[in-house]
Amino acid sequence: MSRTTRRTFTISMLALLAACGKPQQATKFPRYAGPPVTQVSINKGERRMHLLSGSTVVRSYDISLGNQPVGHKQFEGDGKTPEGIYYVDRFNPRSRYHLSVGVSYPNPADRAFAESHGRHPGGDIFIHGRGPDGNNLFPRQRDWTAGCIAVADEEIEEIYAMLSPGTPIVIYP
Repeated sequence: MSRTTRRTFTISMLALLAACGKPQQATKFPRYAGPPVTQVSINKGERRMHLLSGSTVVRSYDISLGNQPVGHKQFEGDGKTPEGIYYVDRFNPRSRYHLSVGVSYPNPADRAFAESHGRHPGGDIFIHGRGPDGNNLFPRQRDWTAGCIAVADEEIEEIYAMLSPGTPIVIYP
């Protein structure tokens, strides 16, 4: 085999192997291509969450809260959803509540308050889907979480794609 023929054969085989590679799989969850979300605004009294880009509401959702929804979360196990300014601090694609986005509770003031009372402030507050547990509870009980903010599973897929680490979360009473 001549050198040119060998080179052509090698290049052809490499191209054939590349074409036989594993096809790109579609992602399981939607992608977001809209304006960047610059803030999450949660109104506990209205049970509504708004994702904003600047001052424009990009999306809104009905939400469920902790099983003791009135008042600011102060201690571990109190069933309350925090109030105040927090940030997106993590993403959990393997949440038992479908998907979850971490809320940076407790902040230093929350921690100091709980410690001044000899208690733990709690933690692991998320915006998450309902998952199997929530889908069973939600029809009978609007506020069912341990202090988190819950939305429908399809909605958390959209929210998960729209948020970035460090996005402010403002939670109003």
